[in-house]
Amino acid sequence: MFGNVFSKGVINKAREKRVVEVHVHDLRDYTKDKHKQVDDRPFGGGEGMVLKPEPIFSAVEAVRKKKKSPVILLSPQGERFDHRLAEQLAEEEQIVLICGRYEGVDERVVQHSITGEISIGDYVLTGGEPAAIVFVDAVSRFVTHVVGKEESVRQDSFSSGMLDFPYYTRPRDFRGLKVPEVLFSGDHAKIEQWRRQKAFEKTARIRPELLMNKKLSQKEKSILKEIHWERKER
Repeated sequence: MFGNVFSKGVINKAREKRVVEVHVHDLRDYTKDKHKQVDDRPFGGGEGMVLKPEPIFSAVEAVRKKKKSPVILLSPQGERFDHRLAEQLAEEEQIVLICGRYEGVDERVVQHSITGEISIGDYVLTGGEPAAIVFVDAVSRFVTHVVGKEESVRQDSFSSGMLDFPYYTRPRDFRGLKVPEVLFSGDHAKIEQWRRQKAFEKTARIRPELLMNKKLSQKEKSILKEIHWERKER
């Protein structure tokens, strides 16, 4: 599943520059039985299979460079993965990710082998591999020299606690749909003000919960109230 995904785009360039390393480890390599079994039936009965503790403990102990390196289980039961967490984890020298599968992992792994659980959303995947790809991509962007223009990372959605402002490029007029004139004004203060307002409006319409703890100006309160009434009228 990880075949070519880390050999493309920004992540591959970061690996070539040696600013990021990605290593994939097969749990079967850490089994001791001839069948290389990594899962088994749950005690107490029930459907599905559970990942065994032995190969996970052995794998973590083999690849973890330092005791303080985070060991994270990717699980729908974990802490919600977000911008803040990605930026925070980018400071780590090494992160060990465990991809859950089937019904999950033996609870002894949760209690004694990992440092935390992370979920990329409130839904269930067939395995933690897609979540690991999302995690690596999101965290890597905060590592210095991974993204060519690092200023763009700081301007991304969520960096200010709000969604990003709208972007436009050529042509200036496409099928009668015109780019806002303020973007051609050359007045950087006006453009910045327009972008802040549009970012706020987009956040208020799509993700209003992000504004709950934000100190709002009188104008922003009026915009929020107007959007609220628009929704009620629909």
